[in-house]
Amino acid sequence: MPELPEVEVTRRGVAPHIEGRVVDAVVMRREGLRWPFPPGLSGLLVGQRITHTGRRGKYLLVHFEHGALIIHLGMSGHLRVLPPGVEPRKHDHFDLVVAGPEGQQVLRLHDPRRFGAVLWHDQDEGALGDHLLLRGLGIEPLEDGFSGELLHRETRKRSAPIKQVLLAGDIVVGVGNIYACESLFQAGINPKTPAARISRARYDRLAVAIKEILAAAIVQGGSTLKDFIAVNGQSGYFQQTYFVYDRAGVPCRNCGAPVRQIKQGQRSTFYCVQCQR
Repeated sequence: MPELPEVEVTRRGVAPHIEGRVVDAVVMRREGLRWPFPPGLSGLLVGQRITHTGRRGKYLLVHFEHGALIIHLGMSGHLRVLPPGVEPRKHDHFDLVVAGPEGQQVLRLHDPRRFGAVLWHDQDEGALGDHLLLRGLGIEPLEDGFSGELLHRETRKRSAPIKQVLLAGDIVVGVGNIYACESLFQAGINPKTPAARISRARYDRLAVAIKEILAAAIVQGGSTLKDFIAVNGQSGYFQQTYFVYDRAGVPCRNCGAPVRQIKQGQRSTFYCVQCQR
């Protein structure tokens, strides 16, 4: 599944092509994806100008003066910016056609597994942050307010393993499986450690690691996940720098001990028993 860096790479890729443009057409080739497409979406968007783009966790936001599209890439989705007239392929389910000085361009959502989403939040329904899918999300890890102090304070009553707490998304949002594994390795924290037992000093190191790893992944175009490609059709290459993720049985880059793989909450966790205490 595309994680925060992949979604931010996508946002940065589409932004120059759609921000400030007027919607010429909306094309929906099925009734919906994970949820039905919003009724009357074409009428809501055609003729309206896109003011800016944003991101909240793993949700891509396309803002208009009267509301916002909420786009989720699901397990296998990706967005491409294409010239008009390109024939849709199988699993090309949604097009947003925009017009600008250079002519029309098509923002196309491809989603083979159909676990993604295209939803609409109208400004008359209240603040975007109060949307059902967004209101329970924690702080953005790349914002100034994210810190070791916050992690320490919010985990005093959390007995769950720290890896699961990071994935829950209610304290900090967008730290998915890959980057949680890598961040815990960089901070030297065993993923099985109960969150409440981790000291403030260790949380300080973890917060720094999360910020550094996510920022590096964005610069490197994200990771080449099974189904993810960027807007320009290229794959990210952060996976070339993994220390533990997907390296079960391979010698640790630091100490040489074999990297271990376990299951936590039906997700694979990779860690080094020597480096992560």
